[in-house]
Amino acid sequence: MSSTDWRPLALHLSVIGVLIACWFLLPAYHSGNLARILVLAAYASGFNLVFGYTGLLSLGHALFFAAGLYGLGLSMHHAEVAALPAWGIGVAAAALVAATTGALALRTTGVAFMIVTLMFAQAGFLTVLYFGQWTRGDEGFVITPAARTAFGFDLADERVRYFAALALFAFTLLLVGWIVRTGFGRSLVAIRENEQRALMLGYNVQRIKWIAVIISGAVSGAAGASYALLFGYAGASFASVQYSILPLLWTLLGGAGTTLGPFVGTLVMFYLIDYASELTDAYLLLVGISLIIATLFLPHGIVGTARKRLMRWLP
Repeated sequence: MSSTDWRPLALHLSVIGVLIACWFLLPAYHSGNLARILVLAAYASGFNLVFGYTGLLSLGHALFFAAGLYGLGLSMHHAEVAALPAWGIGVAAAALVAATTGALALRTTGVAFMIVTLMFAQAGFLTVLYFGQWTRGDEGFVITPAARTAFGFDLADERVRYFAALALFAFTLLLVGWIVRTGFGRSLVAIRENEQRALMLGYNVQRIKWIAVIISGAVSGAAGASYALLFGYAGASFASVQYSILPLLWTLLGGAGTTLGPFVGTLVMFYLIDYASELTDAYLLLVGISLIIATLFLPHGIVGTARKRLMRWLP
């Protein structure tokens, strides 16, 4: 192991340690917010694997998040499947959807890929609305607290929910951190930087990108299933275009192609909206201006800029 190999892992473990301490140090309001942020950051990390590391701009990740959300929600709500098997169904559904749509969307490149993924996501959103007798459309449905138990733990309890969300985020962070240091992860970066050169070097570019989409979809689906399980709600809004754009904004703000960027971006944007909404009804205007300023002065995102200017070893 080289002298620098330990630093990314040490950083990730330190962040997880700080997040554990946050439960004991923060007021209930902020720890409740942080549980939601951790699940959404895991979703953004899945998106970042495709966008930040592979260079594929997908506007269809809401489809994978919703596949996990409804895979779990429908199986629990209608078939009374237990929480853990239902969570597995949600992840499997998202991975299957990602494998199918990815195989089709990857026949295109550039702007065409972005448009095709957006159309797939919109088709998923309309499907949720069309089968409203099962999904309850925009109204959605609640997963009862009594059903939200795993290994004897009540996932509706605030403490359990927080540490379950932290476990999901920690697993995702360590998984992505490991992937990007493997040969597969380096091949993703090679494709992002120069796809034609990667082809000339003998990489099976289409296969690598397809696998990346599947992993990304499975991670996003795991976040969606966890969101439904931990917060007890599944609704069509999570399948809307908004939930395809949000992980893009979180990733850009935090730093695309960095392991901690999605978390930092999600955290900053969540509280930016939270505090701006207390000041004015036009809070989205303030958020938009703030994002423009951040883009102008931090073009690589918060973590990306720190890596570029201060710590080049940041993963």
